[in-house]
Amino acid sequence: MDEQRSEAWSILAVAALPEAMIHNWLATQADLATCADELEDANRAWSITQRFLHACRALLQQMAERAQPTPAQEAATELIVDHLRKAQTRFLRIHGEHVYKELTHNYGSFVRVAELIDAVSARYPDLVPAPSTLPGVKPLLQRQQEGVALDQGIFIAEILRNQRAGLHLIQAMLRPKEESLERLRAFQRDGMVDLGTARVERHGAAGYLYHANNRYLNAEDEATTQALEVGVDLILLDPQIEVGVLRGTVVTHPKYHGRRVFNAGLNLTHLYEGRIPYLFFITRDLGYMNKIYRGLAGDEVWPPAVEVTTEKPWIGVVESFAIGGGCQQLLILDYVLAEEGSFFVLPAAKEGIIPGVANLRISRFLGARGARRCILFDQRIAADSPEGKLLCDVIVPPDGDGMDAAISDAIATLTQSSLISTSNNRKLLRLGEEPLSAFQAYMAEFARDQAECYQSPLLVHNLEHSWLRRG
Repeated sequence: MDEQRSEAWSILAVAALPEAMIHNWLATQADLATCADELEDANRAWSITQRFLHACRALLQQMAERAQPTPAQEAATELIVDHLRKAQTRFLRIHGEHVYKELTHNYGSFVRVAELIDAVSARYPDLVPAPSTLPGVKPLLQRQQEGVALDQGIFIAEILRNQRAGLHLIQAMLRPKEESLERLRAFQRDGMVDLGTARVERHGAAGYLYHANNRYLNAEDEATTQALEVGVDLILLDPQIEVGVLRGTVVTHPKYHGRRVFNAGLNLTHLYEGRIPYLFFITRDLGYMNKIYRGLAGDEVWPPAVEVTTEKPWIGVVESFAIGGGCQQLLILDYVLAEEGSFFVLPAAKEGIIPGVANLRISRFLGARGARRCILFDQRIAADSPEGKLLCDVIVPPDGDGMDAAISDAIATLTQSSLISTSNNRKLLRLGEEPLSAFQAYMAEFARDQAECYQSPLLVHNLEHSWLRRG
């Protein structure tokens, strides 16, 4: 231990950090290392852990104020961050459920991810600092400002890793949003609601949810995620609707002017500019994507591994292309119609991030080798190719009213039997494909791994070389 402390002192001292701060960091680190028995008590554990985390953040703030860090200062930063992450993980691995119970009033309240982050930031500020307390102009472009993503990722990962707390959080994210409940009456009355970057319409027994981010070829960003989740809620809440239809709107982009576009994936402009926060990825896959796949949860708290949801079948309509997040959506839809000449692609390697829950799901469709070609090698798949036909059900010629007729036929087939029968069969198919426990375990790993990708300097490098240069 003395040897390790001596080595740490040398690294920090060479970085020209104040000696008093180094002494304080080493002292709080020693307290944390020698008080294992006391760490069984959550409050005592937090008191000891907080002092060390605070000392870490004070040193990191010193480093962040230096415009061009030297190699020695970068080494010091890496040492501090490594110890910070281990202390966070250790505390949450042991006491994560205690923290979650405190923030949810002993499981008495359902708290969505964003509000949960706000709550933990207020109660445990050195564990998960609030983004507003850190510099944040362009977090993806400034390495010293990126740590907040991993702070949040470690917290969410450890909560999801706990069986009871993780299940409760998943259920919280499957409940209807307040905005959805406020808009429901108007939607039932008018049969239509414009959500800005999404639009919902009811036609007979079908609810149509349109990607409508026209300026960006119906790409996804912060605004679309919020709008799409409200749209999904309205379709699932309206008793007159028996089936959901996910489709893109007509766009004005010069290359696709006058054509419908399904989904162009992540809005890389906003990602590069730092306008898509890390929580976007968590909210998207625990929110509207999981609601399409699993349905809406109610007020009753689930016992472990039991799903009690209101769900409906969904039809996807791919015109032009389904890129990135659009391709991910194909994996949770019950029936996919694809325009002849359209294509699918998951450009995860070029973007430098993890493509949502696709890594868990896509091998069911393409097999292990096909999944690797798609995710690791950015394979572009034509809809009418052998692999494309594994991701969609019907290829529709692009001319005339063929797509509208194909949609009507699919709706008629799905609604010819009772909704309860269709929903129950759908649920049992899903339980065999992806048990809730498998999804929970995946999301726990995804939460941390995506945070590491998000804050990596390689993400900016990939965007600049694979997208900005081309764009």
